[in-house]
Order: sequence, then C-alpha cells, then structure tokens
Amino acid sequence: MNGTAAEAESLARGIRQGLEGRPPEGVEVLVCPHYLVLERVRAVLEGSVVRLGAQDVHWELKGAFTGEISPSMLKEAGCTHVILGHSERRHIMGESNEQVNRKLKAALAHGLTPIVCVGELLEERTAGDTRQVVERQAQKAFEGVPRERWRVFREPAEATAVAEKVFGKSF
Repeated sequence: MNGTAAEAESLARGIRQGLEGRPPEGVEVLVCPHYLVLERVRAVLEGSVVRLGAQDVHWELKGAFTGEISPSMLKEAGCTHVILGHSERRHIMGESNEQVNRKLKAALAHGLTPIVCVGELLEERTAGDTRQVVERQAQKAFEGVPRERWRVFREPAEATAVAEKVFGKSF
C-alpha cells in the first residue's frame, strides 16, 4: 500500500528510461504496482521492454470476494506476471501454502507468469529451519505444477523491514 498514482508513474517512467534500448541479457524486468494504478502504469510502460505485473490474484474468476482481483481482470489491465505468496500475505494476512497453490494454478490457467515467493521468518532462520520452511512452502505451492512453469523468489520475511531501516523508507 505504498505510493500514489503520480509516484507509481514516475517510478515506472524512470525504470523505462533507464532500460531503453538496452534490456539486460536474459533478464525480465517488471513493475508490480498496486491495483489502483495498473492502468496508469501500463500506459507509461507501453511499447517498452518493461512488463507489468500485479501484487496478488484470487483463484476465482467471479464471486463474493470483496477486495480481491481475478486473473482475467489482471490480464485485461495488461499484466503479464503476478506475485504470489509474498511474505506479508503469508505472515500478516495468514495466506496458506494451499491458497498460494490455488492462485498459482489460476494464474497459469489464464496466461499469467506467477512469481512465487518463499522465505522464512527470522526466528525460523535463527532456529536453523530455513531449508525445511522453504522446501515445505515450495512443495505445497507447486503441487501439481510442472517444474518448467516454476518461477520462485526467495524473500526472508524480514527483508522488507531491513530495507526500511537501511533506506529509511518503505518500498
């Protein structure tokens, strides 16, 4: 929940300009703003090498899921990617591995490239449980999904808090 529409457009414009004419070899670059600014950011990125992604998706196409967004809505907004299982969604909002799996399957079924986040809490790392936590999250999240469709991002849950301390602002 960070950034106004003007700030999101400015960030997207800066990323676009920074990459113009020289996309990194073998690297996909994307911006994943909050839902309210997807259309505005899409307009800024149109025709560039920078892709548009979303911060989350629901597994259902329709229904009484107040505040949620469907895969078809994201596609219509111009999204090519979607982040799933982000640490805040898992640890603050209680999102389960099973929910991440349902979202992953829905994203794939609708042509979105899912980016599944896995990562441990600081207490889990301190206890030496990193491997078990990440393996459990990945196994449950990717259950029933062919390996060639996997995109994983490891994000220890405290990474956001550390970034805020280091840079003095939230990202």
